[in-house]
Amino acid sequence: MKKSLDYENTAKDLQAIVKTKKTELLFLALFLRLLKPGGRAAVIVPDGVLFGSSKAHKELRRLLVEEQKLDAVISLPGGVFKPYAGVSTAILLFTKTNSGGTDFVWFYDVDADGWSLDDKRAPLLSDEKLGAVPTAQLTAEEHTKNNLPDVLSRWRSRNTTERERLRTAQSFCVPKVDIATQGYDLSLNRYKEVVHEEVEHLAPKDILVNLAKLEVEIQQGMERLEGLLK
Repeated sequence: MKKSLDYENTAKDLQAIVKTKKTELLFLALFLRLLKPGGRAAVIVPDGVLFGSSKAHKELRRLLVEEQKLDAVISLPGGVFKPYAGVSTAILLFTKTNSGGTDFVWFYDVDADGWSLDDKRAPLLSDEKLGAVPTAQLTAEEHTKNNLPDVLSRWRSRNTTERERLRTAQSFCVPKVDIATQGYDLSLNRYKEVVHEEVEHLAPKDILVNLAKLEVEIQQGMERLEGLLK
């Protein structure tokens, strides 16, 4: 939930972590305070936490990357919390170390979670094929309706084969140095690469030649039609 508080109503120990009135940032700071070293968390945050430009936003992301161990950013499709909220969200997975440890951050772009993304949130698959651990195996087509089993499978390989995947894939890893260079922006689209299909266009000269031929063919057709009508 996104909201703002007065400094006077905010715990001083949270303000010591990040000085802000924004509840979504204070919520994340609370996790950092409550965790013991070695403790791990998965926190759902509004997308704005990933790329917000305020000093507090940037500082909190820097803390996660430089002073703790940020493990993953899982981008969720807009609509997963409908009908209660339509805000786009992501899951931050991190380990409290107080000594850094981030080397690579694993990103996954979730397109579907098995349910429609409108207010009805109707199931797109049968019960045995829903959730992160379905009892029946999904086909490639069914994966497009429920990415969660793939998320879990690839999460387990984040330190091995996932490191080799291109940034055009649905999941990939980004080294810490690249994230630092981008001002600790954690939005997936900042690092994802899109492959555009190359479209061949005729040269303007060839287009004019084709138009001239077409005009001649139209004129000849009109002349034949006039001959038939006489």
